[in-house]
Amino acid sequence: MDAPVLVLPGLGNSGPEHWQTIWERANPGFVRVLQRDWERPERDVWVAALEAAVTACRWPPVLVCHSLGCLTAVHWAGEYEHPVSGALLVAPPDADRPDASLASRSFRPIPRAPHLFPSILVASSNDPYVSLERSRELARAWASRLVDIGPAGHINAAAGYGAWPEGGRLLSELREAFQPR
Repeated sequence: MDAPVLVLPGLGNSGPEHWQTIWERANPGFVRVLQRDWERPERDVWVAALEAAVTACRWPPVLVCHSLGCLTAVHWAGEYEHPVSGALLVAPPDADRPDASLASRSFRPIPRAPHLFPSILVASSNDPYVSLERSRELARAWASRLVDIGPAGHINAAAGYGAWPEGGRLLSELREAFQPR
């Protein structure tokens, strides 16, 4: 049996052409963590929604995160102790930057503690919301494996990442690492 998958979108809830949505359509067992307000995120509210979703899982889930969904997951990991099988952290923004968007500022400061679960941080060399060096720093702090995919923008539909099979392979790695008994 595979670990359940929880999908954590960022600002705007990953539209119909986003890889997270495409993966959900192809895998009906994937569960999107719903937020009350996708345009004006509040860290505590988003973290509480993730806690409710993790608690509802029969087995420790794998988290599939994009952008502010990544920051939601790392804040959650610092506040709760429920087991998680792993996390795919794609394009976490640098909310600590002085020019960070208003939407990401409620996620300040970004936690720096390592996770108690395996994680892969996928970074782009030209993401407008985080430098590659900052992605490397976050990967080290979180004890995440860093995967630099080169110039890929924010790794979303606007950057040309629809189905994103390479990301699907990374998710498969995390899911195969944990098989509930």
